[in-house]
Amino acid sequence: MGEKLIAGEFDPSGRRRQRARLRQCLDGLGRLLADKRFDRPKNLMGLEIELNLAGADGLPRMMNAEVLERIGSHDFQTELGQCNLEVNIVPHRLHGRVLDQLSEELRTGLSYADRKAREVSSEIVMIGILPTLAADDLGSTNLSYDDRYKLLNEQMLAARGEDFLIDIEGRERFTYASSCIAPEAACTSVQLHLQVTPGRFADAWNAAQAVAAVQIAVGANSPFVFGHEAWRESRPPLFLQATDVRPPEIAAQGARPRTWFGERWIDSAYELFEENLRFFPPLLSSGDDEDPLRVLDEGGVPALQELALHNGTIYRWNRPVYDVVDGVPHLRVENRVLPAGPTVTDVIANAAFYYGLVRALAEEPRPVWTRLPFAAAAANFDAACRHGIDAVLQWPKSGRSASLNRTSAVRLVREELLPLAASGLDSWGVEPADRDRYLGVIEERCKLGVNGASWQAATYHRALGGGLDRDAALAAMTRRYCALMRTDAPVHTWPTDLSG
Repeated sequence: MGEKLIAGEFDPSGRRRQRARLRQCLDGLGRLLADKRFDRPKNLMGLEIELNLAGADGLPRMMNAEVLERIGSHDFQTELGQCNLEVNIVPHRLHGRVLDQLSEELRTGLSYADRKAREVSSEIVMIGILPTLAADDLGSTNLSYDDRYKLLNEQMLAARGEDFLIDIEGRERFTYASSCIAPEAACTSVQLHLQVTPGRFADAWNAAQAVAAVQIAVGANSPFVFGHEAWRESRPPLFLQATDVRPPEIAAQGARPRTWFGERWIDSAYELFEENLRFFPPLLSSGDDEDPLRVLDEGGVPALQELALHNGTIYRWNRPVYDVVDGVPHLRVENRVLPAGPTVTDVIANAAFYYGLVRALAEEPRPVWTRLPFAAAAANFDAACRHGIDAVLQWPKSGRSASLNRTSAVRLVREELLPLAASGLDSWGVEPADRDRYLGVIEERCKLGVNGASWQAATYHRALGGGLDRDAALAAMTRRYCALMRTDAPVHTWPTDLSG
């Protein structure tokens, strides 16, 4: 895809042409949805993890090209920054021993990649934001050597017309002006894909939006931004600001940011793609001249490359995905909420909780999104990002009441959502032993009030209390994190001392 990308056209006539091409794609998608030609899902899920590179000293390494050359596998690819990689796991059917199978594949792949990275004095780190990253580590010279990243950076900067302002006030405040989008590369995530029929898409997407806050509450793992202690899950505010192409005066007028939670529940996938066209100017073009309606008239399936490319530059936390595989179209919900790490076991536990919960909530006769205002779901997401496992959330009361309870995230998860996730995994046909093992990890985090973010913060403050300065404490904590990450013991079992 990278070789074909061309710049978006910012003159009025060029923008009109691009929007006309996108409108054609949207019309083609509408026809496809009406024709019911989509693949029948085979309970397929997919998994991608963005990774960091660090040295034995815990500091970032800007060398993904060298590491990828050593790894020599198409499963591993570049990401935006030279300190990043991404690993893609082939789609699996949600059934049987899939959770243990995924765990074994991830451990094997990451262990191999780590061995290869060590050949060039680097290590693989699964973490939401590498605590030792400094703002100066992420300038335009640190973007990966790929024309698509350079082009995206140029177009986003041109659209904004001034530096990107990073201003995050959490336990400490951090401000920084960046002349490029490279700070986005600090944010590394787990992306969970779920293939669904068009008729089930809205239920799956609404359910995913409703549970985004509890995903963050139990899975937060990004408490530091460029050496400063910020939100418990700092990726969302950092990603939003690092990709915010709105000049401040346009933002003040209510224009939506390209990193977006959304503003309403939906009834179809089409609504999300239509919003993307209505609210967000295109940044890039594939140069493809496909006429989707003609392809459909001739009995074919359009690739809708322009639509897919535009969709990829709008960073919804639950993103709709259109794709064509072996000549058959399909839809996916791409869940982008979770940070990477801390361990493979923790990643699979987060995935089990998500897939089980989405299945159960999507099949409820009185869905949660009919009782939970969307504004409350958005406020929950913000609260979970700020406070992590200590967050207090709004959730509908049981029964027929239309009112909301304010309850701690850990109580909500333990008393209501974990049983729902278990029943959802049963509906998928997941092996009960795997179900209990991985949901048990989520339960123990809630019992102990510990996730990756709380462990990082506690260990850092213990290092400070032991006499280390800020930079030394962050580096020591990061080194200890890396050592414990390789044991694959879930994070709630980790000691907070720096020995061992």
